[in-house]
Amino acid sequence: MTTPSTSRGPAGSVSGVRAARVVWRITKLNFKARLEYRGEFLMGVAIGAIWQVSIIVFASVLLTRFPGLGGWSSSDVLLIASMRMLAHGLYVLFLGRIQYMNVLVQEGIVDPCLIRPMPVYRQVQLAFFPVNAIGDLVVAVGLFAAALQRSSLDWTAGRIAYVVAGVLGGMLVEAALFTALAAAAFHFPATSYWCQWLEELMGTFGSYPLSILPKAASAAFTFVVPLAFIAYFPAGVLTGHGGDMGVPRALAVAAPFIGLVAFVLSRLLWNWSLSRYTGVNG
Repeated sequence: MTTPSTSRGPAGSVSGVRAARVVWRITKLNFKARLEYRGEFLMGVAIGAIWQVSIIVFASVLLTRFPGLGGWSSSDVLLIASMRMLAHGLYVLFLGRIQYMNVLVQEGIVDPCLIRPMPVYRQVQLAFFPVNAIGDLVVAVGLFAAALQRSSLDWTAGRIAYVVAGVLGGMLVEAALFTALAAAAFHFPATSYWCQWLEELMGTFGSYPLSILPKAASAAFTFVVPLAFIAYFPAGVLTGHGGDMGVPRALAVAAPFIGLVAFVLSRLLWNWSLSRYTGVNG
């Protein structure tokens, strides 16, 4: 089976403005469709919120027990947790449907996407509206506000800009990791287990200073599964821990840019894998 172009074809002639209108229209329709079942909609929001609250409760217990966690004050640790949650909530809202790629491949839903006048990656992201992202973001914004209230930092325009860049970069790091796994789903059907493992890994370790872990584990979360670039490095730069995170300060400062690079590379891997996809029946 020969696949058409993954990024252009008929969609290449459509202007960016028109493409954005199509995306917005589909998103509105997806949102209205989820609202048709109000109970399920509210349950989805609650599930997202409960998952994030459970992480906050665990972090609160840990910080109460150990006020100086790896040399980080409780307000600094809260900044890590809140930035990671914001990045995760934005990822779920804008790019999170990519985690269901293995299901789409196994059910043969990808095959019709190949002949539609829209990039396959965009079609996957428009498959449905992620209601749980609302709960994720509500809790994340609340925790971020609490972190700001407890922080003694002088929030200059530069720091505010870096927080925004850090959160967006963290979103892209998470999207890059799951996009790479989605690319593998075109060829290996068991990637759902890897997705579950990665999500649990992020929830368990992504909200705390990695300096509390053994050096080998900290290095693995920096260079193998780069959780450090989601929130740990940006928060460390903001709070003055830039020289105590086991990497050159310049690398920590560049975390948002590295997130962008990682996402671009993951999309290239996605396109390469899609071009070699032969269909659900081979």
